[in-house]
Amino acid sequence: MNGIVSERHGDLQLIKLEGEVDLSWSGRVRDAILAALDNASVGVDLGQVSYIDSSGIAALVEGLQTARDSGRRFVLLATSAPVLAVLELARLDRVFTLLPDLAAARAAEAG
Repeated sequence: MNGIVSERHGDLQLIKLEGEVDLSWSGRVRDAILAALDNASVGVDLGQVSYIDSSGIAALVEGLQTARDSGRRFVLLATSAPVLAVLELARLDRVFTLLPDLAAARAAEAG
């Protein structure tokens, strides 16, 4: 089952994704990321994502670009093995900031 949960943690908006991020659902993921970036830096928790396609990757890339344009941070957290494999294949693991968990994201935000 796919799900999006958004939680505020200080100056960081955490978006937890679960399930398969594909064309049928990536629009909602994109909207959640962009809405969160209106007010905060964003961390996207990908630990429970079992699959991601190019439309899901595009939503993440758009989030990163929007964050950079607005001077906010955008990080990926707890990236699952299937998602990490796609990011590495596209060499996007060198573009995104990948952190192990929320604590690391909050520490980076504070620093």
